[in-house]
Amino acid sequence: MRSPLRVMNTSRSPVPRAAAIVVTGAVLLTGACSVGGSEAGAAADTVRIVLPEEPPTLEPCDASLTATGRVTRSNITEPLTERVPETGELEPKLATEWEQTEPTSWTFQLREGVKFHDGTPLTAEAAAFSIERTVNSDIGCNVDGYVFGDSELTATAVDDTTVEVTTATPDPILPLRLSFVEIVPADTDAEAKVRQPVGTGPYRIDQWNQGVSLRLAAFDGYWGEAPPFPTAEYVWRAEGSIRAAMVSSGEADVAVGLAPADGAGDRAVEYPNNETSYLRMDATKAPLDDIRVRQAINYAIDKEGMVASVFSGLGQPAGQVVPEGVTGHNPDVGPWPHDMAKAKSLIAEARADGVPVDTAITIIGRNGIYPKAAEAMEVAQNSLIEVGLKVDIQMLDVNAWLEYLLRPFPTDIGPTLLQAQHGNQAGDAAFTMGQIYGSEGAQSSYGTAELDALVEEAELASGADRQAKFAEALAYQNENVVRDAVLAHMTGIMALSPSVTYEPNSATNDEMHLAEMHPAS
Repeated sequence: MRSPLRVMNTSRSPVPRAAAIVVTGAVLLTGACSVGGSEAGAAADTVRIVLPEEPPTLEPCDASLTATGRVTRSNITEPLTERVPETGELEPKLATEWEQTEPTSWTFQLREGVKFHDGTPLTAEAAAFSIERTVNSDIGCNVDGYVFGDSELTATAVDDTTVEVTTATPDPILPLRLSFVEIVPADTDAEAKVRQPVGTGPYRIDQWNQGVSLRLAAFDGYWGEAPPFPTAEYVWRAEGSIRAAMVSSGEADVAVGLAPADGAGDRAVEYPNNETSYLRMDATKAPLDDIRVRQAINYAIDKEGMVASVFSGLGQPAGQVVPEGVTGHNPDVGPWPHDMAKAKSLIAEARADGVPVDTAITIIGRNGIYPKAAEAMEVAQNSLIEVGLKVDIQMLDVNAWLEYLLRPFPTDIGPTLLQAQHGNQAGDAAFTMGQIYGSEGAQSSYGTAELDALVEEAELASGADRQAKFAEALAYQNENVVRDAVLAHMTGIMALSPSVTYEPNSATNDEMHLAEMHPAS
């Protein structure tokens, strides 16, 4: 029985997005060396972007990591489908149409005439290989845990342009999940990750000078419209004020991850970045294994004060990692109130029952995860010390921090609070609940059988029932598990030079499409 669910678009050019905005105003040009060795006047041919950190890898199956995805996704590599942030709808990318042919089977028709950067054609074999490599291999893809969790699926090439994907159980959002699988050639290493991938995107990797710069060049054989800039250059600077100054001085065209105090001035553009900041508690180790201690941490941290002071008012205190506008968001789960008396009482109660509340807890922070990341952790540390806990801070760069984010976690450290940030640009709580709160989730330090069951039930639902069941799971987590101290829904700031037009959206933090950047007329 063929399902009526069907999406079709046989156009060979990308679906146009919203019109870009132009940031105007005078720019101060200096004699400083320009980004990546380019001259300031080269911006007509090259868009120059300064990031908070160097991508640890451009491995496509790790593209759900912010530092990797913002460079890779739909620039170097492309998926079968792509979600439009403004509408939440799926649009064709490397697949032109798809349909659900059985409750557990979907068929995708591939776009014809597409080539990889090495000149080989896109085939159903490559698409099926990419899906299997991402979901079923042993190389530890972040996309697997983030998007697919424990899902079982099989991808098969039916013919040169048709891919069939079957799942163990019905999956009503499989085409949305596959929007996170970047397609690579069938001869890509299936036993290990690659640092510099071959893709079908509008840009290919030209030169990566590790620790210095990354240059992408437009791919002459691209199936769609040629990107406006023939070249894109990335550099990275940890200090937000330096990134902002590089745009003001004409050394860069785009700077991301800025704070209000970084001084971008009239170059600054604010946008809702769909990110939620939180502290993940290792609830398997004392004293964090006692729910009263986890509750006390939530009461102790003044989220409103943190947003007002550290984040300069940009953001909104939060009580859940699923933001408004995402399927499953529970409007009844608000931020925990700031109540130091309640927090101290819970710690005293736990101490009286023999909980070792004097055990040192380490906050594992990440440099550059968001503006003033270290300051935010110092505010949290001071609050937790005030209620009677012993807390240290260890700030790490992204590669060392990833060891704590993803399973298997380091075993040579005591109880931890991990500074983390979650962006659900896919628009469905399925991309949050399993990987972050599931007992075996790729980023989960603790879960319960009861919560697992609620999440599994929600993932099988659709429509209004799906929304209600995910909202129920979020409420259960907040009341009975308390695995996190959720801090804030964040607001992003970037700086744009007057020579570039670009409109950021809720997905920009995770996937910054170079083809949407244009030279200002």
